[in-house]
Amino acid sequence: MAELLVLSGPSGAGLGEITAALFAARPALRAVTPVTARKMKEGEKDGAGFYFYDLEGWNALKESGDLLECTEFAGNDYGTSRRLVLRELDAGHDVLLNLPPERAAQVKRSMPEALCVYLEPSPAELEKRCRAVSRSELECRVRLEEAARQRDLSGFCDLRLSSDDLPAAAAQLLSLL
Repeated sequence: MAELLVLSGPSGAGLGEITAALFAARPALRAVTPVTARKMKEGEKDGAGFYFYDLEGWNALKESGDLLECTEFAGNDYGTSRRLVLRELDAGHDVLLNLPPERAAQVKRSMPEALCVYLEPSPAELEKRCRAVSRSELECRVRLEEAARQRDLSGFCDLRLSSDDLPAAAAQLLSLL
């Protein structure tokens, strides 16, 4: 039976690296192209990166219950289509979503059978990673505060997994699928 795996964690958890490792190890694993109500930028194509909707179409998605999760960012709406996820699952493909905790919680409420995994490095490793990408002490502190806030929101997750060792975390996740 195909499974929906939702990975979540704070900035610095290694979600991008772990997601890439999972897709490389499991070519049959599927991602679902997100949907948005923002305007298409020059060079973008519908279905490549995003499926684009006008406001009327976006509202229809919301009203029909098609959005597993959605958020507004910088004045634009983004989300994940239930129909697109179910299409992959019904075809027998495992699906992987990589979402921040607030959005992952929406998916879990909408599809309780989804396996939600919260990836978190140890506090020392998280601080090390934040310092490596932050341009200032203030930025690092803000990232660490946001990570603590996100951890507090992650109680809905089915599993917590250390991401100090990224290849080991990816291997553990592969064993779950």
